[in-house]
Amino acid sequence: MSATIAISENTDTRVRVARIWYGGIAVVVAIALIIQIILIFTGGQDANSGANATGPVGTRLVRLFSFFTIQSNLFVLGTSIALALNIFRDGKLWRVLRFDALLGIIITGLVYETILAPLVHLEGWAFVATIGFHYISPWATLVGWLLFGPRPRATWATTAWAFVWPLLWLIYTFVHGAVTGWYPYPFLDVNTIGFADSVRNSAVVLAIGVVIAIVLTLLDHHMPSLVRDRRPQPPIE
Repeated sequence: MSATIAISENTDTRVRVARIWYGGIAVVVAIALIIQIILIFTGGQDANSGANATGPVGTRLVRLFSFFTIQSNLFVLGTSIALALNIFRDGKLWRVLRFDALLGIIITGLVYETILAPLVHLEGWAFVATIGFHYISPWATLVGWLLFGPRPRATWATTAWAFVWPLLWLIYTFVHGAVTGWYPYPFLDVNTIGFADSVRNSAVVLAIGVVIAIVLTLLDHHMPSLVRDRRPQPPIE
C-alpha cells in the first residue's frame, strides 16, 4: 500500500512540474506577442525582420501574422495553455496541432539561429520579444516534450497531416508576395533572389522539416517520458 501511495505521489509531482513548465512557456510567448503587437502599433521594430513598422496598421498586422515564426509560436501558445490545464489531453486533431507546434517551433529556432540572426539587428523591447520567440520558446518546448511528453502521441498519419499547415503557409506566402511584393524572409524573397531560388530554398527547409518530423515520430514511439497516460494507449499505427 505504501509503495502504491509513493508511486501515486511521484506521478502527481511529475504532472505538476510538467503543467508548470508548459504554463511558463505560454507566459513567455504571450508576453513576447504582446510586446510585438504594441511595437507594431507604435512603429517600433519587428522582432522577425528588424525593420521598423511602417504603413497602415492593418498591413502591419497582416505581415506580423504572416511570419512562420509568429504562427508557430501561436501553435506553441495554444497547445502549452492546453497542456498546462490538462497534461493528458488527447485526440486526433490535438495530436496534429501538438505536432505542428513542436515541428514548427524547432524549424523556427533553427532557421533563425543559422540564417536570420546575423541579418537582424534588434534593440530594446524588440530584442526582448525575439528572445521569447526565437530562443526560449523553441528550446523550452523541445525540452518539455523530451522530458514530459506525454507519449505516445504521434502516429505516422499524425506526422503526415502536420505538414498541411507548412504547405499552406508556403502557398499563402508566395501568393501574398506576388500580390503585395512583400515576403517575410529574405531566402523566400522572389523580388531579390528570383522565383526558382525561392522555391529551392523552400524545398530545402521543407526537406529538413521532414527529417525532423521522422526523428520526432520515432522518438515518440520509443522514448519514455516522465508523464505517462493513466489509461492504456492503443498501438501506434
